[in-house]
Amino acid sequence: MNDFDFLHGTWQVANRRLTTPLAEPAGDTWTEFPGRAVVRPLFGGAGNIEEIDFDTLGRQGLTLRLYDHIAGQWTIHWSDSRTGRLDPPMTGGFTGDRGDFHGDDQYDGRPIRVHFAWHRLGPDTARWEQEFSVDGGLGWELNWTMDFTRIAESAA
Repeated sequence: MNDFDFLHGTWQVANRRLTTPLAEPAGDTWTEFPGRAVVRPLFGGAGNIEEIDFDTLGRQGLTLRLYDHIAGQWTIHWSDSRTGRLDPPMTGGFTGDRGDFHGDDQYDGRPIRVHFAWHRLGPDTARWEQEFSVDGGLGWELNWTMDFTRIAESAA
């Protein structure tokens, strides 16, 4: 239930995003941009809310993570200031220091499977990755990574 406690606090986030996900032929041009995230706990660790600012892009994001006590798994919900809507949830959990979460969504009108992977790399570093699949999860394309570095509380 406390799988995401490591994420509470303020973070500098180095983003790397594939410019044209699911392009034919496959693209290999990446855009890099900074972010700053603040993650606060909810429900005694059974949830958290993350607000992230992408100042250079002029937009923000919000993630709501909730632990479902009955199912024994997490749901991750994302919203972006460009749309103002809550995207379909990703569900899953952690095994050791790796968390895997899957869900269904659409990209450019195409139905896709989405995979989020969380990597706990230490007390002050973490990594998140996003992959899309157009074939039901047989093949995956990595299209976004976020490298999190904790900002000391005195500097936050």
